[in-house]
Amino acid sequence: MRKNPERRATLLDAAIEVLAREGARGLTFRAVDQEAGVPVGTSSNYFDSRDDLFTQVGHRFYQRLEPGADLLAAAQEGPRDRARVAELMHDVVDRVSDFRSGFLAQIELRLEATRRPELRRLLTERVRADLDANIDFHVRSGFPGGGTSVTLLHLALNWLILERLTLPDVIPRERARALVDAAVERVVPDPDDPV
Repeated sequence: MRKNPERRATLLDAAIEVLAREGARGLTFRAVDQEAGVPVGTSSNYFDSRDDLFTQVGHRFYQRLEPGADLLAAAQEGPRDRARVAELMHDVVDRVSDFRSGFLAQIELRLEATRRPELRRLLTERVRADLDANIDFHVRSGFPGGGTSVTLLHLALNWLILERLTLPDVIPRERARALVDAAVERVVPDPDDPV
C-alpha cells in the first residue's frame, strides 16, 4: 500500500466529492481516480477495499473540520454569556455549511455505517469524542449551560444544517439564523435569570 500522505489526502478529498455527488453506490476506485485526476488504479493502491475507503473518508472529513488553534483561541475571546454562545453557534453553522460536500458525504457515511460495522465504530467514536470535546470546551471556558445544552445544540444545529444543504427553500437563510438564536436562547440558561 502506498504511503504518500499528500496523494492520500488528495484521493480522500476526491472521494468526499464523489460521495456527496453520487452517493455511496457511486463511490468507486475508478470514480475517485477520475475526480482526483490521477491514473486509473491509483486509489486501489492506497486503500485495501471499499470498506477501507469509506473508513478513511470518515477520518478525512473530521480532519478537515477540526478547529485549529486560531479558531479555538478566537472562541475564547469576549464575554462568557448566551449572546457569545449564539455567535459561536453561527460560526459553527457557517463553517460546516461552507464544507457542503463534506457534510453531505458525512450523511452518506452515516447511512452506510448502518451496513458497515467498522465505519459505524469509527463514526460512533469520532462523534462521541467531538461531542465530549465540545462539552469540555464549553464548561472549561465558563460558558453558561453544560453538557445537556451543548448536546441539544449539537442535535438541533446538525439537523438545521442538513435542512439548509439539502432543501434550502424550506428554511431560508435569514430564518435559519433566527432559529440558531432561538435555539441558544431556549437551551442555554442566562446566568442572570433568577432560578
